[in-house]
Amino acid sequence: MSLPPVEVPQGAIRFNTDSQKLEFFAQDQWFEMVIDTPDLAVGSNTGAGARGLFGGGDMAAPIAKRTVDYLNISSVGNSIDFGDLVGDKANITACSSNIRCVTFGGGNPGSVNEMDFATISSTGNFADFGDLLTARRGAGACSNSTRGIVGGGIGGPSDARQTNMEYITISSAANAVSFGELNTARTFWEGVTSSPVRGIFAGGESPSAYTNIIEFVTIATIGNAQDFGDLSVGRNNNAAASNHIRGIFAAGETSAGVNTNTIDFITIASLGNAIEFGDVTTARRYPAASEDATRMVIASGYTTTQTNIIDYITMNTAGNAVDFGDLNYLSYSGFGASNAHGGL
Repeated sequence: MSLPPVEVPQGAIRFNTDSQKLEFFAQDQWFEMVIDTPDLAVGSNTGAGARGLFGGGDMAAPIAKRTVDYLNISSVGNSIDFGDLVGDKANITACSSNIRCVTFGGGNPGSVNEMDFATISSTGNFADFGDLLTARRGAGACSNSTRGIVGGGIGGPSDARQTNMEYITISSAANAVSFGELNTARTFWEGVTSSPVRGIFAGGESPSAYTNIIEFVTIATIGNAQDFGDLSVGRNNNAAASNHIRGIFAAGETSAGVNTNTIDFITIASLGNAIEFGDVTTARRYPAASEDATRMVIASGYTTTQTNIIDYITMNTAGNAVDFGDLNYLSYSGFGASNAHGGL
């Protein structure tokens, strides 16, 4: 007498010893489970994992630098040498997918239209990606897994504050294409973050003020920015990061030479004003940031001189930043990027 067939419940999981893969049962058949997580970093800072890159910026001598360092976001410790940018650049910004980091413009000392790229999970020097339509320094950039957007900054034929935005397809090295316009011409210095849907531009220096304006764009759709709300305090030169839910804005300069330690946050899917989150360990301007789904890591900046400070926060809670370690060099006005940010 034969036994009745065993009924497999929906959602059951098994390990296939032939393929060496995990599978789940649904709709009367087994499907292979795709396991892809960036959170593989270890304390020794050698894994590819959720990796943050920090590079470029102003240093004591020479003024602009091409150095790039990396760290593993889920650990703590000092940064490690990654490689070099194509050229020395300060006031530089960047976007990233889970594979590539692409830098936009910068100054040496005037604005340049260069874009460089590298594979985040490896180490080595950056290579040429293409050119911006408008040479710019002090711009802001955001991205999802497909598209990177850069906007604002100082540049163009008259070396003025810009409203125009440009975009690239991160997987394809090519020149940038026009995206739309910001509502206010301003420089940002890293005050930009994203979800998979929205890019958020916050703060910056307009011709007359350190602004608290927050604007947003829909990354997949070409067009002009729209009003989102306000930061708790007008500031320039602030760092920004995000997971899928929150955008975080940290430190910066509230007026000429006056640093702040304030951290604000917003809920990216809604509209409204930022809410106070806590404080960074040291008030400073021109820091850079990288992130994974849990942490924002804030590195470098300017107090009364260049710093190599790295601190971090847990983004889903509120509270003050904690010491992470040190960069291998003193710097400010460099870029930050990661392979696990909120736009991915």
